[in-house]
Amino acid sequence: MPDLADIVPRYPYVMFGGKGGLGKTTFSAATAYWLARQGHRVLVFSVDPQASLSDIFQRDIFGQGPVPIMDNLWAQEIDADRHIKEYQAEIRQKILDMYGFDHLPEEIESYIEAASAEPAMEESAIFDAVVDIVTKGEYDYYIYDLVPLGHALYYLSMAKVYDEWINKITRLREEMREYEQVASVMKRQKLTEEDQILHELQYIRSRINASSRILTDKQKTAFFFVLVPEEMIILDTLKAADLFARFDVPIAGYVVNRVVPKELQGQDIPEYLHNRITMQQQYLQQIGARFGRDVLAHVPELERDVTGLPMIEKLARIMYGAF
Repeated sequence: MPDLADIVPRYPYVMFGGKGGLGKTTFSAATAYWLARQGHRVLVFSVDPQASLSDIFQRDIFGQGPVPIMDNLWAQEIDADRHIKEYQAEIRQKILDMYGFDHLPEEIESYIEAASAEPAMEESAIFDAVVDIVTKGEYDYYIYDLVPLGHALYYLSMAKVYDEWINKITRLREEMREYEQVASVMKRQKLTEEDQILHELQYIRSRINASSRILTDKQKTAFFFVLVPEEMIILDTLKAADLFARFDVPIAGYVVNRVVPKELQGQDIPEYLHNRITMQQQYLQQIGARFGRDVLAHVPELERDVTGLPMIEKLARIMYGAF
């Protein structure tokens, strides 16, 4: 049966996803640590605003770009607010350049400010930052600590919808070119402005598609679901796996976290812990029945939170074996 140590090194893009609080960030850190110890240049980065690689590595890395952690390992937390501000400034400048304004009309400025307050703007800013990171190609492996499942699906659906929309605009624009020779000077100026807008839309589409292709590239990307032996988590994971499959995300397997060791049952432990182990064994059987050979690892409940390199190394050894 294949395990994580067999599968992970085959793919330059490794992603851990699932509901919040199940261990995605710690698994991402441990995987990055293990690959770095093999001599590979590795970047682990968080695209989840709620996650904290800073806490796990015990370093202040938020919004500082790739921060060196140890030999061959860098970590990065994306500052979505900063990317939103940079995006606002870019939009303002493009409008000024495109229309020759000395300053932005108040109504346009108000619109930019209002649009930036939309929840989707933060997601789009993070999405855009991912493209910047992975297209530079500076590392052997990129380990994503993914946003919650719903957000990841939003990215994928946005790519498909945006692509179809711009394709329609492009076809209409090409049809309009047939009439350019008989258009007036004013009309040609208007068409030129439309061409600039179309060019900008196509640029945005290319960036969205670049990240979307990474998420769905079966040759380069491995996506692992993280779950725990609890009924609702199992059901949610089944639903999410079905949705991801519809968007062609290559699911490489499942990692079960926070398993209380069965061997404790024969020891003098509190009754509630006996009951918890019994309950978990039932759910572990369900996980085995529903996900089968795609379950690649069972990670035990650890004695404390995974923070600092010694605990990250301990988790990496549990997940991947000896270095």
